[in-house]
Amino acid sequence: MSRYTVGLTGGIGCGKSTVTALFAKLGVQHVDADIVAREVVMPGTPCFKAICDQFGSSVLTDSGILDRAVLRQRVFTNNADKLWLEQLLHPAIRTELLLQLAALSSPYVLLVAPLLLENALDKYVNRVLVIDLPETMQLQRAMARDNANKQQIQAIMAAQITRAARLERADDIINNDSTVAALQAQVNRLHRFYLQQADSTA
Repeated sequence: MSRYTVGLTGGIGCGKSTVTALFAKLGVQHVDADIVAREVVMPGTPCFKAICDQFGSSVLTDSGILDRAVLRQRVFTNNADKLWLEQLLHPAIRTELLLQLAALSSPYVLLVAPLLLENALDKYVNRVLVIDLPETMQLQRAMARDNANKQQIQAIMAAQITRAARLERADDIINNDSTVAALQAQVNRLHRFYLQQADSTA
């Protein structure tokens, strides 16, 4: 990457969006892999057409857009479908992510991606920042936020790499198990550090 890039990741319910917003208040720009993943399957895109050709209208809503919940359910229960979809989407998402990152202009930028490590996106970043909290809190927060049942959240957690493996690959860690003030202090400290790093590698 030409611009100093920090990969921000963490398990479901860890507070990635909250931390990203705190960095944004400090003027740090970001690209969100979840948003890009939705953009590449909008009607009219090559990925949208390929998905329609592969799965038919059963994966579309009444208004003609992709029903992500239906598609997710289908690929979760069929490994061949899952593999096909990943081979279609991952390169498209990666290309769009890199294009959007290149267009940002803050001294350093964030690549926000829940599956940063699982999808090998960490090779495009200078440092990996993991947002962490105990798994019991992670489960509680994700259930409250998504209004989902325990089994659904546990299935998503099981599909992600373990907390231990994520922490092992982190360059920096933000603990999100306390107050907003404590969170802000950690963001401020890392912001100063990343500005120094970006300046020294410019």
